[in-house]
Amino acid sequence: MSDNRDARRLWGRRTHQLVPYVPGEQPRDRKFIKLNTNENPYPPSPAVLEVIRSYPADRFRLYPDPGSHRLRHVLAEYYGIPEAGVFVGNGSDEVLAIAFQAFFNSRADLGRSTGETADYLPSECIVFPDISYSFYPVYARMYDIPYRTVALNPDFSLPADALREPSAGLILANPNAPTGMSVDLPVLAELAAADPDRLVVIDEAYVDFGGESAVALLPQYDNILVIQTCSKSRSLAGLRIGYALGAPALIEALERVRDSFNSYTLDSLAQAAAEAAFSDAAWFERNRQAIIVTRKKTATGLEKLGFQVLPSQANFIFARHPAMTGAGLYQELRQAGILVRHFKLPRIEDFLRITIGTDQEMDQLLTALRKILSQPA
Repeated sequence: MSDNRDARRLWGRRTHQLVPYVPGEQPRDRKFIKLNTNENPYPPSPAVLEVIRSYPADRFRLYPDPGSHRLRHVLAEYYGIPEAGVFVGNGSDEVLAIAFQAFFNSRADLGRSTGETADYLPSECIVFPDISYSFYPVYARMYDIPYRTVALNPDFSLPADALREPSAGLILANPNAPTGMSVDLPVLAELAAADPDRLVVIDEAYVDFGGESAVALLPQYDNILVIQTCSKSRSLAGLRIGYALGAPALIEALERVRDSFNSYTLDSLAQAAAEAAFSDAAWFERNRQAIIVTRKKTATGLEKLGFQVLPSQANFIFARHPAMTGAGLYQELRQAGILVRHFKLPRIEDFLRITIGTDQEMDQLLTALRKILSQPA
């Protein structure tokens, strides 16, 4: 039998140093209007639901296709690229993690076991904005990859000139999270052209809500890797389906890493559901347009209440009010039964990230904020 000593003594050095990503709250104690994790407020396509209802039970005892060939074929046709340019994984977070391992050098790879970022040449560090998806620094620390951040401009736009400077790779969310702001394709093309030997990873989790996809740049730039997900615009967050699009040589690198630790990353039901999701173009267009319309309506409502609202091309809004702190607004909304996301981080601590829900949910949000701010309807 084990004694009562703290088993954390068995952790490795890197485990002790990790600061894990903290996801949005998933409440269990009471019912909330949940606007904190950027989930789609509408059900998946009926085609997806039919696949799930009719899925053969006998398939569950069998391993899934490790290469996800049918789904890769569907994605290749949808995006107009070769099947060899498609990789799928268990959510875009896993695809991102595999990309970090496949393409970027750790401190050990660089011949050093320790050292601060200042000890490394700019060309040895990967780069991402200081305000972006908070999983990027987690992965960099997890895989011991030296990195540095570049500050977004005061208006939270991308500092393209600073990103052209030498680096070991760029990681860009477009549209960005949590700001929701996007970058035009010519800027991304310039960043890719600045150094053809530097990989530019473009995380497009929210691109379907108004951004421009860098898939259009893939024929010209073999140093761009686009990563997308079925979690947001296709309402499949619970099935965890992510994918990467890029030059076949990049896809081969992802496959080599994946198959070195788990070749069965995407289960068979998720693969079948994703295939069905991409077959229903009419549902997809109605769904995303509904969210875009609600986003615009909500932004207008928030501005009338005195909020500063950043221009969003995502399924969320990033906003702050001059009369209250972000933490204060977050707590008041939580007490009112509405969850939003608050980040206790420099420059954005007074902002709230608000997922776009149904029209009814967003009307309830605005009603609650009027009461909190003591403004008439």
